Amino acid sequence: MKRYAVLLLVVLLNSQLSADEPIGIGSRRELMIDDYLIDSMSDSLRLKMHRPVRRNVALVTDAPWEGNACAYSSLFHDGEKYRMYYTANHYVNREGRIDEPHGRHLCCAESLDGIHFTKPELGLVEFDGSKQNNIVLGPDTVPGVRIDPGHTTILKDTNPNCPPDARYKALVRSPVKGERGLFALKSADGFHFSRLGEGLIITDGYFDSENLAFWDSVRGEYRAYFRDFDDGPPGGGGIRGIKTATSPDFLTWSKAEWLAYPKAPNEHLYTNQIMPYARAPHIFIGFPKRYIDRGWVDSTGKLPGLAGRKARASASPRYGSAVSDALMMTSRDGRSFKRWGEALIRPGPSRTNSWVYGDNMVSWGILPTKSDLPDSPEELSIYAIEGYWTGQSQNFRRYSFRVDGFVSIQAPLSGGEFVTKPILFKGNQLEINYSTSAAGSIRVELQNAEGKSIPGHSLSDCHEVFGDEIDRTVSWKDGPNVTRLAGIPVRMRFVISDADLFSFRFRQGKR
Repeated sequence: MKRYAVLLLVVLLNSQLSADEPIGIGSRRELMIDDYLIDSMSDSLRLKMHRPVRRNVALVTDAPWEGNACAYSSLFHDGEKYRMYYTANHYVNREGRIDEPHGRHLCCAESLDGIHFTKPELGLVEFDGSKQNNIVLGPDTVPGVRIDPGHTTILKDTNPNCPPDARYKALVRSPVKGERGLFALKSADGFHFSRLGEGLIITDGYFDSENLAFWDSVRGEYRAYFRDFDDGPPGGGGIRGIKTATSPDFLTWSKAEWLAYPKAPNEHLYTNQIMPYARAPHIFIGFPKRYIDRGWVDSTGKLPGLAGRKARASASPRYGSAVSDALMMTSRDGRSFKRWGEALIRPGPSRTNSWVYGDNMVSWGILPTKSDLPDSPEELSIYAIEGYWTGQSQNFRRYSFRVDGFVSIQAPLSGGEFVTKPILFKGNQLEINYSTSAAGSIRVELQNAEGKSIPGHSLSDCHEVFGDEIDRTVSWKDGPNVTRLAGIPVRMRFVISDADLFSFRFRQGKR
């Protein structure tokens, strides 16, 4: 009898398959970053981008070899510590001409918690007669080659086949006039670097931004992102944009392609900060810096006349003609991105601290950090510049997200629902990351490919979910087990009220 019931269930699920090809998600985590999995959704629901919470100043660049123009930085977890590599540079405005009195270096800061960073005394590079500093690279510190340390990104290579002496890599811009391109460095410890390969490895770009690369574990290849000018030559009306290329070995790269942003306006993007999201590495997340020319403004935000503009041009660059903010974009293939038009990080109320071109530029990397609320799950931290050009130093300000909390499907109290396309999953339990009000709730119905509820997993069978959890297991009257549906095309119907759904996944839990 039991076997007959199971056979009957299989017939029910497959009797009238939808014309849609099921999407295989296995047991991977799916973030609600787009409508890729959504077949239908109530008008009352929306995809909501969430801005991170402004937190503490994680690092101040106040050492003599640092300064107020420490633009580009990269962060990652390395053993028991977090590392931040960042440009050390200083700008001085001398009657309208910008000078860099001590040139550019690349420095390293460390942290045990990702909240406060310190500067280790590395003893590697001499500055002003001393090696008592945290400088890792200077223009002439790599044997046999001169580099531009100001546009350098350090990555820890996660390719399982990476040789130990190249576990840390760097993309470095050539400083030689007329030789535009990137070459590669390698290191066993992240401090002592040597040349990786010969010659430039990528040449199809302008590269005057943060040039980065990483190992894509899902697709089994390296992927690089860098800046170029689209629709015109530099200085001739071109749009600052982003290109990507791929490589099997970090040395031989494909022809670069422009990123695509369906339905997004054509805007200047100075950096890209693209990376695979650690909890869902098939998804790419980027935090580009948007560059907007506002015209010369005074301290009240007004546009002065010609005399005022001339005076401003020869004075402090504090209220220059361009301003910048941080955006967010996401992708499932690394080339076509959904880009949110609203700023992820706004400059804020301080006209003297974050309304300058270069401010609000996000570092490359997302770090897990502890919440300051007791008994709360970890958060995710990103870091952004404030105080660029305006004083003798600048800040790296920390901002925090909830885990997976970049975008949600959000419902008002009046409620709504959405239904997914047919999917194929692996696992025996459904886990969701969500938040509701005291009055709000989430319920889930599992349907066959034609949209008919599956006995035992209908909406009326589902226990109401309410609260605020990163990893809540959904349960029905007969329990949470969904093993019998694994590998069969199913749809998911979410009915939600005054709630946010951030992500879901099917997993192998305890029976």
